[in-house]
Amino acid sequence: MVLQIEQVTKRFGDFTAVDQLSLSVEQGTMYGFLGANGAGKTTTFRMILGLLNANEGRISWNGKSISYATSPEIGYLPEERGLYPKMKVDEQLLFLGELRGMRKADAKKAIQYWLDRFEVPHYVNKKVEELSKGNQQKIQVIAALMHDPKLIILDEPFSGLDPVNVEMLKRAIIDSRNNGATILFSSHRMDHVEELCEQLSIIHRGKQIVSGSLRDVKRSFGRQNVRIRSDYDLTALDQVQGVLNVNHSIEGAVFQIEDEAVAAELLTAALQAGPIRHFEIEEPSLQDIFIAKVGKEHA
Repeated sequence: MVLQIEQVTKRFGDFTAVDQLSLSVEQGTMYGFLGANGAGKTTTFRMILGLLNANEGRISWNGKSISYATSPEIGYLPEERGLYPKMKVDEQLLFLGELRGMRKADAKKAIQYWLDRFEVPHYVNKKVEELSKGNQQKIQVIAALMHDPKLIILDEPFSGLDPVNVEMLKRAIIDSRNNGATILFSSHRMDHVEELCEQLSIIHRGKQIVSGSLRDVKRSFGRQNVRIRSDYDLTALDQVQGVLNVNHSIEGAVFQIEDEAVAAELLTAALQAGPIRHFEIEEPSLQDIFIAKVGKEHA
């Protein structure tokens, strides 16, 4: 099963929200979809789900358009809250599960399993409006996963979650992927995408500006980081030719460099300043790539 987006464009009047976007997500792949606010991520998700119609191009899942008939195969977590605040948790999840084609008995079993897994079984009879934002997010995640979908679309899934619950959700997402689900998700947290995704795209003002495997994206970027820890002043190293950016800290500094050859010059200069405790050449992070491609104002 493959999610295929081919030359898709979406316009709202004179504004182009998504411009000639193409990507392919294979079964069992976790795909990161990155971009600043307003870049076109949510619009793309809504077109995939059939909630918006593309002006140009084609979107298919397993060779067919997504429609109400394919609803049982799809799990969707919207960025905004999509729950009924006055409904109790179990009633809401049962309703949403049945909308996805689940039998009542199966839905009840799935609800109990996921409430236990996310450590919120005591909220089963609570109204959604009585829950914290983080626990509301957990309920939305359960609604997206409880029917065992084959295509899962998660729009900012870690929003409102503390670090412990982020790890809990990560494990659930990874388990779904390991069970064969295709997962497409957006996040403002580059470290989450870097940790979880094999493939990714960065879009900016509706245009795809980076696409490919995480490894290839990093290699093609060219730039690398050199991390130096020293008790001596390293500010003189800022002037070494080929240094593009520097972040100083109490422990030392991280230098973004044009290529690996600059690292040798940094090492020589650092040793002249005094003994160093640590020297390491690091591959660029997604944060580095995002800032370079999109701009610091959106990071």
